[in-house]
Amino acid sequence: MTVARQNTLLVALLLAIVSSGCVHRRLTIRSQPDGARVFVDGKEAGFTPTAVDFTYYATREVRLVKPGFETKTEKVRISTPWYQMPPLDFLSDNFSPGHVSDRREIRFTLEPQVVVPQNELLDRANSLRTDSRIGK
Repeated sequence: MTVARQNTLLVALLLAIVSSGCVHRRLTIRSQPDGARVFVDGKEAGFTPTAVDFTYYATREVRLVKPGFETKTEKVRISTPWYQMPPLDFLSDNFSPGHVSDRREIRFTLEPQVVVPQNELLDRANSLRTDSRIGK
């Protein structure tokens, strides 16, 4: 092997090491109205609007809780982009020039909580009790 060819390989190897890429994945969660407590896969993530980093593409369970509003729980699928499909993911994670940023955003609209009057609630409970006694 010639010296020029060895130097070219050495420079290429050094560039590959120095320019090692990185993929930064971030999920932003917003709600209308703001200020809902957010849980992602059962772990508290803060209050909307909030953002969480993630490592793997998958379906996440997002739950929003706010006093005066119905609790909202939804399964959110975070699809894998083409450059993160095997075997391309090895290249984009390790050798892409610069940093790759994958930002996702989901929005939720919270519904006001419906307050059922106590006498209507008691009527429903009694109806269920009666139905269970007669085997419905």
